[in-house]
Amino acid sequence: MKDFDVKSVDKNMDFNQGTLSGIKWISPRESPFLITGFPWINKESIYRRLPLNPKYKLTDAVNILADCTAGGQIHFKTDSSKIHIKVFLSGIANMVHMPATGQCGFDLYIGNETNLHYCSTTKYDHRNTEYECLLYDGTTKENKNVLINFPLYQGVNEVYIGIEENCNIFAPPKFVYSKDIVFYGTSITQGGCASRPGMAYTNILSRKLNANCINLGFSGSGCGEPEMAKIISEMNNIGLLVLDYEPNCLSTENYMETLPKFIEIFRKKQKQVPILVISRISYSLDIFYPETLKERVERNNFQKYLVDSLRAKGDSALFFCDGSTLLGEDFHECTVDGIHPTDLGFSRIADKLYRVIKEILDKA
Repeated sequence: MKDFDVKSVDKNMDFNQGTLSGIKWISPRESPFLITGFPWINKESIYRRLPLNPKYKLTDAVNILADCTAGGQIHFKTDSSKIHIKVFLSGIANMVHMPATGQCGFDLYIGNETNLHYCSTTKYDHRNTEYECLLYDGTTKENKNVLINFPLYQGVNEVYIGIEENCNIFAPPKFVYSKDIVFYGTSITQGGCASRPGMAYTNILSRKLNANCINLGFSGSGCGEPEMAKIISEMNNIGLLVLDYEPNCLSTENYMETLPKFIEIFRKKQKQVPILVISRISYSLDIFYPETLKERVERNNFQKYLVDSLRAKGDSALFFCDGSTLLGEDFHECTVDGIHPTDLGFSRIADKLYRVIKEILDKA
């Protein structure tokens, strides 16, 4: 097996560059493309999940992680039978337990106005920060609805979409839900450790709900700071706020302090917007470390009590979801490291949350 190169025996393991002749490159910032997941892009023209110079001070970690493009999406229609992508990343793939295709890759979905189906993922030399890939090589020029997901754990300096020179870009269909779903949380929210971007649970939910889902998951750094509550409370067009940051709280006492304060700050500006509080998923570590399980149960009980108490005081737009039920009975098979979900884990989370979130949105 010395110096064995699998590409020599399996062409499916090689890069998917394709031929670039007859291709024109277009920035997705141009009309009629729709870019979602970056609420401040129209003002700042960068692929970033938080303001570049926010009114409220960010922690250094959150400021860095805001440049990771988790949840970013490009939407359009085209009659091109080929779809290429040209990418300029801010760094290389370097994670030890997450595939480079999830950290730094883009993936493609194609369908009609009501259904999208996974098609392909960028394959390239992961030592590089720049690459070009052929994402779709079809046989017809009929119009198709296209969704391209941004990387989960890397920044993107620039990206271009390549289509055939004699073909066109058209505006995508509108979302079923006109208001945004904002997710605030941790590395799990951000998408660690999905094999490709489309498998992060917020992206799965975006497709299932046909809604714009804004991913404000910050790996190891979603700690419920009041500054983040203030920034989110000033965002426009929120239809639902999902708080999924328990795993990053420093202690149970810290969480008991930050969660009520976060809700209170948000409510000062957004009095009617539904809030869904999610307790953390079950870890396989819960099986082997009694203290980890005990802590999860304590925090779970606190969250349920807090939501019930605030609802009793009149906040009927506040909801709770027991995260320990999201992965199912064999939860220990659903992570890559005992904590972060695999694609199987993310799929199960999204399936359960879909029913919860759809019920909230349909009643709002």
